[in-house]
Amino acid sequence: MTMSVPERNSGSGGKEEESEDESEILEESPCGRWQKRKEQLSQGNVPGIESASLAMDTEEGVEVVWNEIQFSDKKVFKALEDKIKEMFENLMQVEHPNIVKFHKYWLDTRETRARVIFITEYMSSGSLKQFLKKTKKNHKSMNVKAWKRWCTQILSALSYLHSCDPPIIHGNLTCDNIFIQHNGLIKIGSVWHRLFVNVFPEAVHGKVRHHRDEQRNLHFFAPEYGLAEDDYSIDIFSFGICALEMAVLEIQANGDTVVSKEAITLAGQSLEDPLMREFTQSCLRPEAKLRPTAHDLLFHRVLFEVHSLKLLAAHCFINNQYLLPENCVEEKTKSFDPNGIMAEIEHEDRPGVQLKYSHVSPLELDKFLEDVKNGIYPLMNFASQRPHPIPRALSLSQEQMETVQSPTPEPQEMETRKVVQMHCNLETNEEGTKTHLSLFLKMDDKLHRQLTCDVMPSDSPKDLANELVHYAFISEEDCEKLADFLEEALFKHQAGASGPSGLW
Repeated sequence: MTMSVPERNSGSGGKEEESEDESEILEESPCGRWQKRKEQLSQGNVPGIESASLAMDTEEGVEVVWNEIQFSDKKVFKALEDKIKEMFENLMQVEHPNIVKFHKYWLDTRETRARVIFITEYMSSGSLKQFLKKTKKNHKSMNVKAWKRWCTQILSALSYLHSCDPPIIHGNLTCDNIFIQHNGLIKIGSVWHRLFVNVFPEAVHGKVRHHRDEQRNLHFFAPEYGLAEDDYSIDIFSFGICALEMAVLEIQANGDTVVSKEAITLAGQSLEDPLMREFTQSCLRPEAKLRPTAHDLLFHRVLFEVHSLKLLAAHCFINNQYLLPENCVEEKTKSFDPNGIMAEIEHEDRPGVQLKYSHVSPLELDKFLEDVKNGIYPLMNFASQRPHPIPRALSLSQEQMETVQSPTPEPQEMETRKVVQMHCNLETNEEGTKTHLSLFLKMDDKLHRQLTCDVMPSDSPKDLANELVHYAFISEEDCEKLADFLEEALFKHQAGASGPSGLW
């Protein structure tokens, strides 16, 4: 997957003309939502990617990456078509705040060569490698808190991938394909590296088998890489190198850019914190079976920063925030007595510990809740059972997509999200011929819907609810519930009741 910052090869002259040239639309997706531009992006180490370009998501108004995989032989493509579709449909199911998002894919067989095109999230803030280089250049050292947060987020993503069915092995984790956003959120890219290698033939991914020979990244690969069947341990080794580089900013290489085993050992020994040393060394054990899992590493003492109860409470608050007033945290903290005891631990043999409200800053609390909302403190590492990937609607077949041309096509997918709360407002026009309905739906993923339409006297609540299902505004499971809600709201309105109606 390709998500790095754009590479430009131009000088300072003619910047305006070049900018207009780069924004020219070269191609559109069959549904009209994705628009490919001329601006090429750095591909990193992703096998098989013929080109990666900047593109626009016209529906969300954000930039994305347009990736292309070329097949020179259509017969080879046809033989692998079902396998390719199955792989990409599975990738569409992967959803995690610390993994670069995979949006959509489609197949193009209209030209002489077959293509697979897929859209991924665009990471404009740069890679972790770039950040570490800048930090070292400014003669700064790594902040331990930031190191803990980064490690936790990367491990949370790896734990998620390894718990998928079947497990997804990254196989190419380096500081070049880990991306850091300005708010501290970490996302790993190139997640599908091993899947691409295993599915696509040599005719497609060309130099894939030689990617390990890139000298500057050779030290990220476990000793057993390529010699045995892949399992989670190769990702743990790569993570260990990443964690070490994050701590020391750079592992010194020899003159030929190769990072030796001795350099890795010296970098590990230079860590002052014994827990950090033990943590990284456990990941870099030569014997694969002795390396811990990503889930085990999440519970390592060195990563303990936020108490699990505090984290659980924060996630509970964020998940149910729609039930609370907008500034409830600020208002609630104002009403507390600063000397009031918030929590207390009693000991029989020594004085107890008291935590007062004055010890907690409302600003710090707001910042912590914002970080939780942004995914910087994932809850997955405290889950006893690994959750299944969130199901998402599958993409259309090539035949179906070719019939859709407009940027606002007919409904293509079914809504899978659940409605957790409904509100509506009804206003009848002066003539009394129709009623204007404003419907607000709070969804379980916090991406809410606000819909308006004119309701005629002949429209039934059931027909209105079925229409919302047809156009993928609500799931089929919520159809009957919404129909009952609209029926009650319309009855109250016709009976002369005023004001908005609500459910729950």
